[in-house]
Amino acid sequence: MNENKKIPMWQKICYGCGAGGGNVMSTLLASFLLSYYTDTALIASAAIGTMFIVCRLLDGVTDFAMGGIVDKTNTKIGKARPWLIIAAPLMCIGIILILSVPQGWSSAMKLVYAYVTYIFLNCIVYTIFGIAHAALLARMTRDFKDRTTTSTVSSIINNAVGLVVGTMITALQLNFGWTVTGIILGVIAGVLILIPGIFCEENVGMSAQDNGKKQKDNGPSMKEQLPAVLKNKYFWLALLIGVFTLLVNANAIAAQIYYCNVVLGDPMYMTTLMSVGQLPGIIILFFMPYFSNKFSKRAFMACGGVLMIIGFVLIGLAGTNKMLLLAGTVLRSIGIGPMFAGIYAFVADAADYGEWKYGIRSEGLISSSQSIGSKIGIGFGSAITAWILAGVGYDATAATQSSSVVTAIRFDYGWLGAIISVFLLICVLQMDVEKYLPEIRKTVAEKKPQM
Repeated sequence: MNENKKIPMWQKICYGCGAGGGNVMSTLLASFLLSYYTDTALIASAAIGTMFIVCRLLDGVTDFAMGGIVDKTNTKIGKARPWLIIAAPLMCIGIILILSVPQGWSSAMKLVYAYVTYIFLNCIVYTIFGIAHAALLARMTRDFKDRTTTSTVSSIINNAVGLVVGTMITALQLNFGWTVTGIILGVIAGVLILIPGIFCEENVGMSAQDNGKKQKDNGPSMKEQLPAVLKNKYFWLALLIGVFTLLVNANAIAAQIYYCNVVLGDPMYMTTLMSVGQLPGIIILFFMPYFSNKFSKRAFMACGGVLMIIGFVLIGLAGTNKMLLLAGTVLRSIGIGPMFAGIYAFVADAADYGEWKYGIRSEGLISSSQSIGSKIGIGFGSAITAWILAGVGYDATAATQSSSVVTAIRFDYGWLGAIISVFLLICVLQMDVEKYLPEIRKTVAEKKPQM
C-alpha cells in the first residue's frame, strides 16, 4: 500500500461532501437553533445559553473516548470509514428531532427535550462524524501537500453547502415550517456524510492493519496513546484554532439574525448576509494550494486572520449602514475561509508529528481536537449571544426592543468578533508544524518500506 499516493480528485470531492454534510448541522446550530428555541419553541434564552455550556462538559469525555475507539477500530475498509457510514443515518435522525420540540409541552418539559436532543446530536452523533472525518484525511495519504489540496477542496464544498443551506433555511421555514425543514436538512446531511464513508480510500497504516489479529493486539493502548497526544503541542494548538474559528463564526452567525431583525429591521436581509458571508470565502480558497505550497498554510491563514479583524471592525462601525456592513462581511468571509481549509490539514500534520516525535500514531485522538474545538466554539458562540440577549432584557414577544438591546447586538456582531479574531491570529502564528514535515516524511519513509 503506497502511503504517499496522490488522492484522486473524485475522492477529494467525496471527502468534501462529508464536510458539507457536517456543515448542514453546523449551519443550523450556529445560525438558527437559538432563534428557533427562543422565538418558536419559546424557551428562555438564558436557559438555552446554559444548556449550550452544560453540554460542553460531556464533550471532553465523548470526544476522547471516540478518538480512542477510532484508533482501535480495525476493518477491511479502515478505521474511519465505518464510523462515517454509522454517523450518516444518525445525523439525519438527530436533525429531525432537534427541530421538533413539542409545542404543547410545558416550558420545563420543552427544556428537557431540548437537552436530550441536543446532547444526542451534538455530543454523540457529531462526535462520531467529526472525529472519523478528520481522521480519514490523515489516513488517505502522508503527502502533506496533497492533504492541503484535499482539505482545500473539502473546504470549498463545505462553504458551498453552507451557502446553499444557510440561504434556503429561512425560505424553507417560512413556507413549510420547522418540521419539514428538519426532514429536508436531515436527509441532505445524511447522504453527504455517507459519500466519503463509501467511496474514499484509506491508505496509511492499512498494510499493517491487514496483518490481522496480532497487529490488533499489539497496538498501543489508550494509556500509551493519551499521554503522547497530550504532550503534542500541535494537538493543543489545533484545538485552540478550532475553538476560536468556530467561536467567532458561530457567534457572528447567531447574532446575525438578531442584527437583521432588531438593528436593521429587515429579517430577509439575513439571506444577503449569508450569501456574502460565504461566497468570497469560497473564491479565495482556490488560491490556497498555490499560496500554501509557495509559502505555508500558516502564512495564508495568518493573512486571513488579519482580514477577519479588519472585517469585524467595519461591522462594528456599520450600524444601519448596509454598504459598510457588506464590506465588513466580505472581508470577514475572505479571512475565515483559509481557517476552515487549513485546520484539517494541520490536524493530519499533527498526527504525523506525534508519530515522529513520540513513536505513536493516533489519528483518532489527534482528530478529537477538532471535534472538541468545533463543539466548544459552536456551543460558546451561540451561548454568548444568548447570554448577552438575556443580560440586556431581550423580549422575543416585544414589538420594539430597547436601545440597550440594539447596542448589545451591535457589539456582539462586530466588536466581539474582532477581539476573538485577535486570539485566533495568535494561535495560527504559533502553529509552525510545517517546518518539520519534510524531515518527518523522510524519516517515516525510511522506517516503512512501500508495499
